[in-house]
Amino acid sequence: MQDPKFIQEVLDASTLLISKETIMKAFDAMAIQATQVLKNKNPILLCVMNGGLMTMSELAMRLNFPLQMDYLHATRYDGETHGGRQIFWRKEPSIPMKDRVVVIVDDILDGGLTLKAIEDFCKKEQAKEIYTAVMLDKPAARDPDGVQKADFTGIAIEDHYVFGFGLDYKEYLRNIPGIYAVDQKHM
Repeated sequence: MQDPKFIQEVLDASTLLISKETIMKAFDAMAIQATQVLKNKNPILLCVMNGGLMTMSELAMRLNFPLQMDYLHATRYDGETHGGRQIFWRKEPSIPMKDRVVVIVDDILDGGLTLKAIEDFCKKEQAKEIYTAVMLDKPAARDPDGVQKADFTGIAIEDHYVFGFGLDYKEYLRNIPGIYAVDQKHM
């Protein structure tokens, strides 16, 4: 647990990079693209908790065709600002994926290692097709062993540590309605 005064200090010192309005327009565009690909495939949208919650909600509300929703909890960060290579699995999906189209929905594609581990899990569960959807793409942070490109992407960003709209700073500030860059003094 962090001191709420410190978290407020982090928020106050951070810089708004992307407004909520810009994020909403990006979701509109993502939904159009996803609908073209998925509307007749009866997909399972698989939310990566906790960060993917906002992305899942906004994207799913724009997809007006039959689909199912499930979630998993896998993370490399475990409450820290820098992720390791180990994936911490806290909850696996409930809906069987065998012979189904699965869309992994997350907040950000940075290193790509978490998405790669989840893709591998879906393959092991015999998903017929696997797609990825992320609100943010941070290509400068890509790991060569990770997913290199999401199938559906909202906004590309530069290599900043960011929070807001599902993304956290030490498990706080996910609820902030915009994307903010953390000031260097708080890294």
